[in-house]
Amino acid sequence: MGGAGALLIPGHIQRSGVRRGSGAVLCAVLLAAALTGCGGHDSDGAHRPATVAGEQQRSAPLPVPRGKGSKLPSDFNGDGAPDLVLDDLAHDGLGDDPGIGVVYGRKGHGLVAGTRQLLTPAKYAARIKGQAPATFASEASCDLDRDGYADLVVSTDPPYDGQGMPPVPLQILFGSPTGISGKGVTLKIPARARFGNEWPDQPVCGDFDGDGRNDLVVHASGGRLSVLPGPFTRAGAPRGTTGIAQASGNVPTGPAADLNGDGTDDVLVRAHTGTARSAVALGGPNGFTKGATYPAGTDAVFGRFGAAVLGEAGLKLYAPGGTATRTVRVTGDRLAAADLNGDGRDELAVSDASDGVHLIGPGKPRRAPAKGHVIAVADYDGDGRDDLALQHTKGTTGATDTVTVLTGNRTATLVSDTPQLTFSTAEFGN
Repeated sequence: MGGAGALLIPGHIQRSGVRRGSGAVLCAVLLAAALTGCGGHDSDGAHRPATVAGEQQRSAPLPVPRGKGSKLPSDFNGDGAPDLVLDDLAHDGLGDDPGIGVVYGRKGHGLVAGTRQLLTPAKYAARIKGQAPATFASEASCDLDRDGYADLVVSTDPPYDGQGMPPVPLQILFGSPTGISGKGVTLKIPARARFGNEWPDQPVCGDFDGDGRNDLVVHASGGRLSVLPGPFTRAGAPRGTTGIAQASGNVPTGPAADLNGDGTDDVLVRAHTGTARSAVALGGPNGFTKGATYPAGTDAVFGRFGAAVLGEAGLKLYAPGGTATRTVRVTGDRLAAADLNGDGRDELAVSDASDGVHLIGPGKPRRAPAKGHVIAVADYDGDGRDDLALQHTKGTTGATDTVTVLTGNRTATLVSDTPQLTFSTAEFGN
């Protein structure tokens, strides 16, 4: 079964790595058990030396290791190590929209800040009416063409006069043995899979029909989703029968997960952006069916454990069938699920307005030992435990920042006290 990809849109977390191998293998137990069970207390891997940005990062980018293909949803060079996508790059010297940054990993080691790639619309975007788009933002990643290399779905700003159906703003950048390469292609959405006059965006990867191939769902109008079955051609066209699915909202939200254990991915759909109600659309060979519904919140995640909704009253936890099980008194604006201690059950990370991160797992909530919002979750070092990538922006101009990778561990702290890696996205300007 193909793994769902990573989604990175405002308010949501990119989930990378082995989707069904570590943190994304979400057990069928209730979330209450996942959050109150006893975790291990050995300290292997709990304290690792930090690799801080230094001379290597200030020099020219290192060559991307050549891979032979993998099944990881964010492994663009196919070398068996998840890679990190960064949308909010430090702006100093890079203009208003500096593009998208990719930091490549090395199998068994983790991310290598010096092995980086800057994806600018001028170099990588498909031209629209003869011109490069002005904006470029990552949306999702997975292997859409089944060649063993993850592909990146990005959003652009095609010209639109406001009349009729807007053009498709999404493009696909294809992975290769040396990472993202070549110009993007515009995602093809057939007329039979379009509905209404809203922008067809917010893509989510997943195997929604259970055929072992990655599909895409994107936003349509009137509480509907456009369903695009994979694999996709190198021209950006879906294969198979595309269509429209009725859903309880307009905004599909990733990452996808198999909530009910039937072998097909499901997707969380929100009524709109911002604070909104959400519901699960259950995948299946005959299309989507309606799953559990959840109250309004600023962010939500779901999986085989059930669901979690972040709102003014705190973090509300739900069993897989939709029954509320617990409320944790914590506030924040972003929510991520990750198996940090490697026990097969997800913990939760809540990013708050002060750039702190609350870790919700066995025992009492605790704060992560670093500042920043969680921007990605993956098992970067290959130890079977998810890691957290945090980004802390300094000042109000976005000129400087710090990205910190905290490795998961089996102790009660859930993450290492010492970062595995720190660097600044300002290095992409070098």
